[in-house]
Parts: sequence; C-alpha cells; structure tokens
Amino acid sequence: MAYSDFTTITKVRAAFNLTVNEKTVLFADVESIAPSEYLKTTLAEYIPLANAINTEKARSELIIAPVLLEARRILNFQIGFFSGTEFNADPESGLNGYCDYILTASSDLYEIRTPVVTLVEAKNENIKNGLGQCIAEMLGAQRFNQQQNDEIEAIYGGVTTGNAWKFLKLVNQTAFIDLNDYYINEVDKILGILTKPLRKN
Repeated sequence: MAYSDFTTITKVRAAFNLTVNEKTVLFADVESIAPSEYLKTTLAEYIPLANAINTEKARSELIIAPVLLEARRILNFQIGFFSGTEFNADPESGLNGYCDYILTASSDLYEIRTPVVTLVEAKNENIKNGLGQCIAEMLGAQRFNQQQNDEIEAIYGGVTTGNAWKFLKLVNQTAFIDLNDYYINEVDKILGILTKPLRKN
C-alpha cells in the first residue's frame, strides 16, 4: 500500500477508523492576503498557457508551484517546500510513497521536518478522487510529527487542479473537508488559507 492506493474517502476512513466531517466551513475567518505583483504577473501569463496545454504537469509547474512558493515568500522563507518527495511516515500502515507537495514548519531545504500542509494534485481534474490520498498523506504527516515528538495540533491538506482548490484539516481521528471550494481567481483567499497553519504566532 501507498498514499496513492487510497483512492476513495471510504478506503482511508475504514483503514484508519476515521470520522469524516464534510459539513463545516473551515476557513470563513481566514484573512485574504494580496498576492505580490510578481505572482499576479506570473499567473496572468501562465494560467492561459497551462489551460491550453491542459496537462497535469503544466498545471503543476505553471499554477500550483508558483502559488505555493508565494506562500513561502509571504512567510519570509521560514517554511519548507517539497515537491514530488518520497515521504515514508509509516510504511506498515500504507502511509508511504511520494507526495506532490509538502509545506513544513521548518525552513530546512533538504529534509522534511514538521510537515504541516500536504497538497495533492488532482488527477484527471477530479478533486473528489484525490481526497482519500490527501487524507492518507495528512495522516502520514500526523504520525511523522508524533514520532518526532513535534506537537502539532492540526494537519492541513488540499487537493487542487490548479484552477480549483479544496482544503482539509485533520485533528486527532477526525478529517474535516471544507464545505467550500476556492478558485484561482481568488488567489488572495488561497494564500490566506495556505499560510495560516504555518504562521509562528
């Protein structure tokens, strides 16, 4: 088993005896953060190109990565950014494999420490099909932190096509799936959500 084998919410819920809450608005009180002129220019140039190419790789490189790196820039480069990295938190439980993106509360560049946000790129532009994998990766981050004695109350996650974003939160044995979806034209809200769990204060 690996993260990618958890292709449905049902699979991950049954494997780890989770409660799943799908009826909560998680980020209503999150303040939007205005994107930099650099990100505005980047997205204005790259989004039409990514949509025209219409591949997962293009959306990953041209939309998703620039948004995540903007979140890192907002936080003065004090968080870690990992892309396509192997993350074997608990192989015996199937919590292993490669993660599309991980943001950490540590600024270390070479090694994952204190993972806080995991992000799954939706395959075939289908957000729903990525939710099980995302929850599995969040569980991996939770267990990894516990093994390292890092007390992080909540792990956050997201599934995105680049244009559409769905966010999640894991606390103990409950996975919350935000009732709302967010879209790249409201990137200020997306940046607020991505940076909130990683702020030191």
